[in-house]
Amino acid sequence: MPEVLKVSADSKPKAVAGAVAAVLREKGVVELQAVGAGAVNQAVKAIAISRGFVAPNGIDLITIPAFTKVEIDGEERTAIKFLVEARNPR
Repeated sequence: MPEVLKVSADSKPKAVAGAVAAVLREKGVVELQAVGAGAVNQAVKAIAISRGFVAPNGIDLITIPAFTKVEIDGEERTAIKFLVEARNPR
Protein backbone atom coordinates (compact mmCIF):
# COMPACT_ATOMS: atom_id res chain seq x y z
CA MET A 1 0.00 0.00 0.00
CA PRO A 2 1.58 3.32 -1.05
CA GLU A 3 2.01 6.22 1.33
CA VAL A 4 -0.82 8.74 0.87
CA LEU A 5 -0.17 12.49 0.73
CA LYS A 6 -3.25 14.69 0.96
CA VAL A 7 -3.07 17.86 -1.13
CA SER A 8 -5.27 20.91 -0.53
CA ALA A 9 -5.81 24.05 -2.57
CA ASP A 10 -3.53 25.83 -0.07
CA SER A 11 -0.68 23.30 -0.39
CA LYS A 12 2.62 24.68 -1.67
CA PRO A 13 3.50 22.68 -4.81
CA LYS A 14 7.26 22.82 -4.17
CA ALA A 15 6.81 21.45 -0.63
CA VAL A 16 4.52 18.65 -1.86
CA ALA A 17 7.03 17.90 -4.64
CA GLY A 18 9.79 17.52 -2.06
CA ALA A 19 7.64 15.06 -0.10
CA VAL A 20 6.78 13.16 -3.29
CA ALA A 21 10.47 12.93 -4.25
CA ALA A 22 11.47 11.74 -0.77
CA VAL A 23 8.81 9.00 -0.66
CA LEU A 24 9.60 7.93 -4.23
CA ARG A 25 13.30 7.56 -3.46
CA GLU A 26 12.49 5.52 -0.34
CA LYS A 27 9.52 3.40 -1.47
CA GLY A 28 9.28 3.77 -5.25
CA VAL A 29 5.60 4.75 -5.17
CA VAL A 30 3.40 7.42 -3.59
CA GLU A 31 -0.28 8.38 -3.83
CA LEU A 32 -1.57 11.95 -3.82
CA GLN A 33 -5.23 12.65 -2.98
CA ALA A 34 -6.97 15.89 -3.90
CA VAL A 35 -10.57 17.05 -3.44
CA GLY A 36 -11.65 20.01 -5.56
CA ALA A 37 -10.24 21.83 -8.56
CA GLY A 38 -7.75 23.94 -6.58
CA ALA A 39 -6.31 20.89 -4.84
CA VAL A 40 -6.04 18.94 -8.10
CA ASN A 41 -4.23 21.91 -9.66
CA GLN A 42 -1.68 21.99 -6.81
CA ALA A 43 -1.20 18.21 -7.00
CA VAL A 44 -0.50 18.29 -10.75
CA LYS A 45 1.99 21.14 -10.30
CA ALA A 46 3.70 19.20 -7.50
CA ILE A 47 4.03 16.10 -9.70
CA ALA A 48 5.60 18.19 -12.48
CA ILE A 49 8.06 19.80 -10.05
CA SER A 50 8.94 16.45 -8.47
CA ARG A 51 10.03 15.12 -11.87
CA GLY A 52 12.80 17.71 -11.81
CA PHE A 53 13.77 16.70 -8.28
CA VAL A 54 14.22 12.99 -9.07
CA ALA A 55 15.58 13.26 -12.64
CA PRO A 56 19.21 13.73 -11.46
CA ASN A 57 18.89 10.30 -9.77
CA GLY A 58 17.92 8.75 -13.13
CA ILE A 59 14.26 8.38 -12.11
CA ASP A 60 11.46 9.15 -14.56
CA LEU A 61 7.87 9.27 -13.30
CA ILE A 62 4.57 7.89 -14.45
CA THR A 63 1.29 9.08 -12.98
CA ILE A 64 -1.97 7.15 -12.96
CA PRO A 65 -5.04 9.26 -12.12
CA ALA A 66 -8.23 7.71 -10.74
CA PHE A 67 -11.30 8.55 -8.69
CA THR A 68 -11.61 7.49 -5.07
CA LYS A 69 -13.98 8.12 -2.17
CA VAL A 70 -12.75 9.89 0.97
CA GLU A 71 -14.52 10.86 4.17
CA ILE A 72 -14.27 14.50 5.23
CA ASP A 73 -16.09 15.65 8.37
CA GLY A 74 -18.28 12.56 8.26
CA GLU A 75 -19.25 13.17 4.62
CA GLU A 76 -18.26 10.97 1.71
CA ARG A 77 -16.59 12.99 -1.05
CA THR A 78 -15.13 12.11 -4.42
CA ALA A 79 -11.41 12.75 -4.72
CA ILE A 80 -8.90 12.41 -7.49
CA LYS A 81 -5.97 10.19 -6.60
CA PHE A 82 -2.68 10.23 -8.44
CA LEU A 83 -0.55 7.11 -8.15
CA VAL A 84 3.00 8.28 -8.85
CA GLU A 85 5.73 5.73 -9.42
CA ALA A 86 9.12 5.38 -11.04
CA ARG A 87 8.97 4.29 -14.66
CA ASN A 88 10.78 1.04 -15.36
CA PRO A 89 13.68 1.66 -17.71
CA ARG A 90 13.33 -0.05 -21.08
